[in-house]
Formats: sequence, C-alpha cells, structure tokens
Amino acid sequence: MHVASTGMASPPQPGPYMADLPAVPEWLNKGDNAWQLIAATLVGIQSMPGLVVIYGSIVKKKWAVNSAFMAMYAYASTLIVWVLVGFRMAFGDRLLPFWAKAGPALTQDFLVRRAVFPATAHYGSDGQLETPPTEPFYAEASLVLFEFEFAAITLVLLAGSLLGRMNIKAWMAFTPLWLLFSYTVGAFSLWGGGFLYQWGVIDYSGGYVIHLSSGVAGFTAAYWVGPRLKSDRDRFSPNNILLMIAGGGLLWLGWAGFNGGAPYAPNITASVAVLNTNVSAATSLLTWTCLDVIFFGKPSVIGAVQGMMTGLVCITPGAGLVHTWSAMLMGMCAGSVPWFTMMILHKKSTFLMKVDDTLAVFHTHAVAGLLGGVLTGLLATPELCAFDCPVPGMRGVFYGSGIGQMGKQLGGALFVTVWNLVVTSAILVCIGLFIPLRMSDDQLMIGDDAAHGEEAYALWGDGEKFDITRPEATRTGGAAAAREDTMEQRLTNMGARGVTIQL
Repeated sequence: MHVASTGMASPPQPGPYMADLPAVPEWLNKGDNAWQLIAATLVGIQSMPGLVVIYGSIVKKKWAVNSAFMAMYAYASTLIVWVLVGFRMAFGDRLLPFWAKAGPALTQDFLVRRAVFPATAHYGSDGQLETPPTEPFYAEASLVLFEFEFAAITLVLLAGSLLGRMNIKAWMAFTPLWLLFSYTVGAFSLWGGGFLYQWGVIDYSGGYVIHLSSGVAGFTAAYWVGPRLKSDRDRFSPNNILLMIAGGGLLWLGWAGFNGGAPYAPNITASVAVLNTNVSAATSLLTWTCLDVIFFGKPSVIGAVQGMMTGLVCITPGAGLVHTWSAMLMGMCAGSVPWFTMMILHKKSTFLMKVDDTLAVFHTHAVAGLLGGVLTGLLATPELCAFDCPVPGMRGVFYGSGIGQMGKQLGGALFVTVWNLVVTSAILVCIGLFIPLRMSDDQLMIGDDAAHGEEAYALWGDGEKFDITRPEATRTGGAAAAREDTMEQRLTNMGARGVTIQL
C-alpha cells in the first residue's frame, strides 16, 4: 500500500541514528571508544581464557584444576575490588606521591562523564603547565574496564610462581590485599600521575607496573609459601602441551590490546606498538629456540612459549616508543638474557634453587621487564616520545638524553622491586597467622581432588589398569565388595560410557 506524500517534513524520530544522541556527547569519539573496549577485551582474553588454559595445561595432571582456578579466581576478585576502591586508588586524585585517593567507581555520575587522569598534569620547574591532564575521548566506564584488565592479569601472572602447593584459601585472601597495597601504588606512581610519572620514568605499557612487580612479588611469595613436594619439583611435566600452545597463542594475539590500547586512542603510537610487539615476540621465540638447539640439541616447545613470553614482556615498556629494528634487537635480548638467567645462572645459585618459582615468573617477567625498561631508556626515540610521554623532551640515551634517563629507569625499577618485596612479604606473613599458606604434604600428594574434590580429566588414575573381572565395589573399597556389577555398570561408574574397549 502506497501513502501519498503530503510534502511536510516528518518529525524527528527517537532512535540510534538521531543527529544529537543523548548517549553521544560532543566529547565522545566513537572510534576511540570502540577501540578501547576492543583492547580491553583482548587483554581480558589473555587472562580468561589465555593464562587459565596455559596454567591448566602446563602443570601435572593432578594440579590442572587448581592452577586454572587460581587464575580464574584472581580475575574475578580483582574486578570487584577494582570498582569498589581500586581504580581510584590507582588513577584518581593525588593523595600521596605514590598513591591516589580511594573511592568507588560504581555510580552513573562518575562512569558516564569524560574519562580523565586528574593527577597527570605536568608542570615545569617554573610552575608553568607543560602537559595538561590526559583526557581520552570516551567515558570513564571504558577506562575503568581497560585498566581493570591490566590489574587482573598482573595477579594472574603472579599466580604462576605459586602453582602446585599454595592453599587456595590463602590465595583467596591474598589477591585483594595485594591489589590494594601493591598494584595500585605502582600503577599510580608510574601511570596515574605519581612521582615516577612526573620524574620522567618511561613505562609505556607495564614493563614495571605489571611484569617487574608480578615477577618480584611472585618470587617473594614463593619464598614465603614454601616449595612443592620434591617429587613434583623433580618431575612436573605438562599434561597437555597442545593446549599450552593454544593458550600461548591467545596471550600473543591479545597483546595487541595490551600495547595497542596503552595510548588510550587508536593513533600512530598504537600502530607502531602493535607491530613492534609482534616483531619482538617472534624474534625472542626464535632466539630462545636457537639457544635450546645449540646447547641441548633439540628445540623445546615449552622453551618456545617462554621465549615468546619474554619477547612480549621486554617490548612492553617501550612498544610505542622505539623503532621496529629496535624491537627486533629487544627481542634478541629478551630471548637470550632471561634464557641465561633461567638455564645457567639459576642452576648455579643456591638461593634461586631454594625458592620454588613454579613457572619461572621471576625470569620471564621480572628479568624481562627490567631488561625492557633498561633498553627503552636507551632506544626510545624523541619523535615517538613526544606523542606519548608527559615530560617534554623525553628520549633514550642513544638519542641525546644523557645518562640521566638511564638513572631514572633504574630508579623506577628499584622502587617497584623494593615495594613489592616488602609489601608482599608483609601481606603473606599476616595471612599466615590465620591461614596456612601451603597445603599439607598429604594434600599435595593428591592434588586437585584434595583441594577441590574435582579432577581435570574423567580418566582412570595414573597407572591403573581396567579389570573387568573385579567388581566396582572392590576397586573403590566399599562395604559391598562382594557384589558383582555388570560390565556396563562398571564402565558407567568409571566415567567411560560410550568408550569402545576391545577385549
């Protein structure tokens, strides 16, 4: 049916395509907002499921559930603490040179306003404003989500040092305390406008805030929690290397959001950062693999994943600030220096051997993060620094900054290291007064079933042989040991329904 036109203009209709949408204020850039939400999701995928899959597959079968759950719990608990008080402690109004004022990020008035880092204004020695506060072109809610993903992955990485023996109840108490008293301090000091930010320490996307802190805190926590059983330390073979590779792939690709989202806009810096991230990771993986072949005669898949990780970590403090040839150089260093500390130095140090850092987080994150910070202090270009750094004239030593920039990089690393060592120790000592930090040896012998009452795979136990002549009650030690079940019942009880067995 056709309706004749009356020649009169139709009144504007409400809907998503109005010229002036209430939900699209003038300051909102839809492209920036879309990219920041995508970047946040990519970083989230690194933790859930990336590191959850890696942790669940890189450990012995008996620890798969516990390891994956430690990562999952850290992710969830971080979000709640983050919106209650954590975000504003890291990125709010200045309270102390290393801490911002606590407050919730839960109300509409706060979350729908334009995002801002209120403490990031930088003033020159004459008191004149040199760099205004950072104000991305999207709502505060997008910033809260993005920064949460960084906080969460830091705790998830830290968990890698403690797999295979930490009491899950102690871990549940540790995660919110460490977030509040350690992570927020590093984040504000280096990113939120604190004293290291104002001093000019370069940490583009978390080489210090995330990787150095998680490595140092993880190693410190491993010391206080204590080691795994000797049998687990001697032999801790992955239960599924293919899943480990898949988790590593999620981690690698998710790093595009990690470093690409750091400028808070899809600009030139983001493009350079994502390219450099991939180049460094690939170079480091190849370097690590070549060293394995040269010294051990064969390439290790676990080593390749570790090399990928160190390349990603090393480039993070300078991803958007260095040339791509510099990223390749940083990848070569990332694939060799942590390899040396892990494969050579670690085995010659009595202290390092004593501390049971399950996944070598100290080497893959603390060493690689510190290495990246130092190399960034050498290789950061003035042109790229001008796009992203708060202090005018910032650049690496090789581009004319003098030795001063290297002093700042080392000073920032020293602060992060000492703070994490002291605070992590204090938190664990306090928790240990009320909750055992380590599971008992009897629980450690069993693993997941003792910790959670669950196992990763519905398979027969290690070394157990299926005997169709033996009743199920005999195998399980039940009171009705003399009862003969049918074969179908026995298969069903053992979780093997539908499995074809050739007799």
